[in-house]
Amino acid sequence: MKTLVIIGAGKGLGLSLAKRFGVAEFQIAFVSRNATKLQEMVDVLKENHIEASYFIADVYQADQITDALTKIKDKYGSIDVLEFSPTPGKYPPTSVLELTADNIKDLYEGYIFSAIHVVNTVLPDMLTRKEGALLFTTGLSALYPIPMMGNIGIILAGLRNYIANLHTELSPKGIFVSHRSLGLWIKESGNGTVNDPDVIADMWYKAYIDQAVWEEEYPKGVTPETIQY
Repeated sequence: MKTLVIIGAGKGLGLSLAKRFGVAEFQIAFVSRNATKLQEMVDVLKENHIEASYFIADVYQADQITDALTKIKDKYGSIDVLEFSPTPGKYPPTSVLELTADNIKDLYEGYIFSAIHVVNTVLPDMLTRKEGALLFTTGLSALYPIPMMGNIGIILAGLRNYIANLHTELSPKGIFVSHRSLGLWIKESGNGTVNDPDVIADMWYKAYIDQAVWEEEYPKGVTPETIQY
């Protein structure tokens, strides 16, 4: 049985990803900070006969992430797919004209330092097995300049560069690295639109199974002018 780890798991996309991969016989490991929310998500999956556990960790704390990923490997044996989509940050989206060292550094640590640490922790086992997948979900400012997302855009563009380099280095080694840049606001599940986290989860599962397109905006063709609200 394969294992999916979701870093920054929440009741929107995180839970939908867990359900979608879970019905495909994945066991699920949630990693986030809120134990109450995580337990509720595990309960939902178990009601659907999906094996799931949660592990408490703050992406700003490398030792907590290491501990959580080690416990996951101890419990489930291996990490086959890792999806990275935390929403860290002590600052809201900030205009490019209002950037400061503080609101950049905070997001840099929350996204890029944590992504590097997570990858460095799980990658050795994947390389040994010559298989695995690293899936990164970001916002559209990873691909396009959006002035009102000045602080987040700088960081996500840097994260995107890291993901692209991982793809180049790891694809010949059997590791699928993929990035989806979402140009929408996620709404409640069950509405069947592109904003539905269940629909996005289906997209991600197909991307993982096909392993044909490493990077794409979602929905296909979206731009800052056509973001789905």
